[in-house]
Amino acid sequence: MSDERSALVIRASELGQYTFCARSWWLEHVRGYPSDHMQEMERGQFAHQVHGRIVVRYHRLQRLAYALLWIAALVGAVGLALLVRGV
Repeated sequence: MSDERSALVIRASELGQYTFCARSWWLEHVRGYPSDHMQEMERGQFAHQVHGRIVVRYHRLQRLAYALLWIAALVGAVGLALLVRGV
């Protein structure tokens, strides 16, 4: 994303920062002063990345579970049909 385009994007974290302290947001985004809490923010970003990977893994496992459930239902239906036919 170009610098001009990224300047138009307002992130949720920026809204939160502005809501919490408009002066802090102004100092960082308008004046360019870095935050004194860089370590905490880096730990927070890392924690969000880890959580995001866990959520993605959960959704993959959920899809696998549904697929296995459908396969089991299909095998059960075929088995029942064969049992009823006396094969």
